[in-house]
Amino acid sequence: MAAHDFEVIILGSGPAGLQAAIHAGRAKTSVLVLGREHKSSLQKAHVENYCCLGAVEGETLLREGRGQAEKAGARFLNEDVVETEKEDGWIKIRTESERELRTRALILAMGVQRHKLNVPGEKELLGKGVSYCVDCDAGFFRGERVAVIGEESAAVSGALTMLFYADEVHLIAGNLQVSESLAAHLRESAVVLHEGRKVKKIEGENQVAGLLLDDGTRLEVGGVFIELGAKGAIELAANLGVALDSKTMKFIVTDKKQETNVPGVYAAGDICGPPWQVAKAVGEGCVAGLEAAAYAKKLR
Repeated sequence: MAAHDFEVIILGSGPAGLQAAIHAGRAKTSVLVLGREHKSSLQKAHVENYCCLGAVEGETLLREGRGQAEKAGARFLNEDVVETEKEDGWIKIRTESERELRTRALILAMGVQRHKLNVPGEKELLGKGVSYCVDCDAGFFRGERVAVIGEESAAVSGALTMLFYADEVHLIAGNLQVSESLAAHLRESAVVLHEGRKVKKIEGENQVAGLLLDDGTRLEVGGVFIELGAKGAIELAANLGVALDSKTMKFIVTDKKQETNVPGVYAAGDICGPPWQVAKAVGEGCVAGLEAAAYAKKLR
């Protein structure tokens, strides 16, 4: 395999992702974990209900888990993923720094937290021009003027994607927090960047009509995409055709092997639905790691 190829790639470095990495690594497969530990919901948690351990800080669990995964042979890359696609028996992954990776088996373990902006007009105009997913709703805004709000990879890659649909794209970012290559791509593009600005209000009656920024600037836009943080598992899963639960469309559907409807794609942890417990995430991560490794080995 080429240097950028792995048998198992795991998106997410929380408890589900780390446990998957431990088992996939111990199964003697090449493993890469993508994501940033400090973004895990466990990072600042205080855990008292995990079997066989007394009270422990989430940060400690994550640190120990990463050490175990590295000892098992897993490698780590502290980058967000911005694109996934299937190609000739491989799953292709592109990171925020334009790294091109391929894997035989992919484990989605990134959680489901949806960050809200919490400004006037956001709740009232949801579905009426306000969206939380560029990949899902870009096609509804062809030929319009739109704004993307956020400062990390989800917002920047979303704004660049919208250039293929909208006539004019604005990005409102307090402080860009992306790789140098992604930031350079943004600045060389036609996206209108409003750096150091915040949104005070989303304006409109029954449809988004504009944005009011903290410096008094008003932007006339018909669509607003709130993309705070990194690309979520739902967006990345959608590109691969992974099925979501029919009731809420928020969680990935898996079988007892943690396999999705797409061969070679597995999911574990909060992305698979409640309860939101470390024990559940670790258990599902264990199964996903073992099954993904077994799947990848068959393709050697």
